Amino acid sequence: MVEISASILSMKNENAIQTLYNLETSGIDYFHIDVMDGKFVSNNTTNNMLEYCEYLNSISNLPLDIHLMVEDVKNYISSFLVFEPNIITVHFEAAKNKQELLEWINYIKQNNCRAGISIKPNTDIKQIIPYLPFIHLVLVMTVEPGQGGQKLLQSTIKKIEELHKYITENNIEVDIEADGGINENNVNQIKGAGVNIIVAGTSITSSKNFKEAVTKLK
Repeated sequence: MVEISASILSMKNENAIQTLYNLETSGIDYFHIDVMDGKFVSNNTTNNMLEYCEYLNSISNLPLDIHLMVEDVKNYISSFLVFEPNIITVHFEAAKNKQELLEWINYIKQNNCRAGISIKPNTDIKQIIPYLPFIHLVLVMTVEPGQGGQKLLQSTIKKIEELHKYITENNIEVDIEADGGINENNVNQIKGAGVNIIVAGTSITSSKNFKEAVTKLK
């Protein structure tokens, strides 16, 4: 059974505490924190996500799954490490070179946190193969990062299959997470490609019954 990381990107701020509680009790496995700086992507969610993480640290025992879509990666890692997340994922495309990306990964791991790499839909899986021995998770974006509620890009399914095949053949322990446009109509296709963690936002938060939505996805 796949795990569900619930994105709170599209959550209404005025109902935040109640929505977070409802998600907590719905059967999700992680809270997915979409951190955007208005530079790497056009949307800026930094202040909201810092606020939500403070809420979650006081009301929830579920692990935090931090996804950084930012340019100033090192400082953002520091800002979110204070919440003791389970994992922090950085974008491959944000790094100037291999050395910088490895520095971020090591910095995360040195602070007792798991490290992940995310790739945009147009980035070739082969680009991140050299980093797989050093990370815990690959987050494959199945939409262009920056906005919630987009439609899943079918071209990303083949990338997930390619990644899963490589990981299996080389006996590497790395989670595969998919994020973007995933709902009950396409979730089986995503699972079949080899994903073991699914990020779901509006497919849960727009439903009348969060628990029912999570159960269907699982």
